Amino acid sequence: MSTTGPIQKRKLYQEVRDRLMARIESGEIRPGEQLPPERELMDLYGVGRPAVREALQAMERSGIVEISHGERARVVVPTADDLIRQIGSGARHLLSMQPDTLEHLKDARVFLEAGTARMAAARATPEDVAALQTRIAEHEASLAELDRFLDRDMAFHREIARISGNPIFPAIVEAIFRWGSDYYQPLVRAPGAEQLTLAEHRRIVDAIAAHDGDAAEQAMRAHLLRSNAMYQRIAQQQRTAG
Repeated sequence: MSTTGPIQKRKLYQEVRDRLMARIESGEIRPGEQLPPERELMDLYGVGRPAVREALQAMERSGIVEISHGERARVVVPTADDLIRQIGSGARHLLSMQPDTLEHLKDARVFLEAGTARMAAARATPEDVAALQTRIAEHEASLAELDRFLDRDMAFHREIARISGNPIFPAIVEAIFRWGSDYYQPLVRAPGAEQLTLAEHRRIVDAIAAHDGDAAEQAMRAHLLRSNAMYQRIAQQQRTAG
């Protein structure tokens, strides 16, 4: 906390939120337990109902509590998926306002997924390999329903991230995929792209099944860089046609 500069004026709801957060963090109110009723909070903190409700809504947006109609707010334990999902709309807005950010997103995806592929190769059990083969079979079956092809593609990449053993990685992989969905859509619609994607996925699985980290990382990197290059060609063709 800064010890210099002007003291910032705070709104009442922020004080209510911070006091409730302190009670949660101290263990006074545990995950799964309900917060006190609004009236009790109003009396306890000497504030009106709007301040209490705004504090609870802020905590709900942060994934700290869940609010069901007609019930008191309940403390929850946010998952990695929950936390990353909360910044989804902001990420999409950033991409729409600053298109150059897409290149940074693609670089981040290559770095992350090449690493998770290597980790998966080191840690995959026979059951994990079978799960990956199931994801590929489902992906191939979606060729008859191309509207589902992109979701099955994402499921494959998330499965690899899951095998890495770090629960944060699957959430980030899916988030990056979702944030860039407008970018990925033309890739799976390009002629021949579907079969090429499936063939590359099979090479990745073969490397993971063989516990060959170098090959898994290289296969994933080649797959994603090829996709990026294809997108550049499609984007250029669209600009030329326009």
